[in-house]
Amino acid sequence: MASWYGPGFDGRRTSTGAIYHQEDLTAASNVFPLGSRVMVTNLDNGRSVEVAVIDRGPFKKGRKIDLSHKAAHVIGMLDKGTAPVRIALLSAPPGAPAVGAAPRYFVQVGSFSREDNAEKLQERLSAHFSDVRIDRLEADQRRYYRVRMGAFATRAEAESRARESAHFGLPIIIVPE
Repeated sequence: MASWYGPGFDGRRTSTGAIYHQEDLTAASNVFPLGSRVMVTNLDNGRSVEVAVIDRGPFKKGRKIDLSHKAAHVIGMLDKGTAPVRIALLSAPPGAPAVGAAPRYFVQVGSFSREDNAEKLQERLSAHFSDVRIDRLEADQRRYYRVRMGAFATRAEAESRARESAHFGLPIIIVPE
């Protein structure tokens, strides 16, 4: 089942760090890795659209994908708000977990548009933790550098690391992927 989101989120940052534009062909999903491209077909009318997964969601039980306003328009589901869909994975970013695999959790401690800022934070944290890395992400024709620790098999393990890291005074986000 798909739903769509738009006006209340337009102009806000997504999980990838990109700015959400409701008239782009994008989506939010907890099923597919961020950066994936998927084909979504409305089973009521057979219309399809290709979208990039740039955000996490939907957070309503039974829904697998939230489409942007534009994508929902393309497949003819704006008025109804939801539609039964088939979702086909077209591509996933290198190193992404297999679709359907148990989620992994990361502790994200920063996201930067300048690589040197991410490297400085990575160096500072690497003195205390061995699993600090920089993930590069392309979104909205921009590159972002996310400083993360993990992957952790459970959310509890990620939360434990977040508590250990709290004294650095950084904005900590636990990210499931």
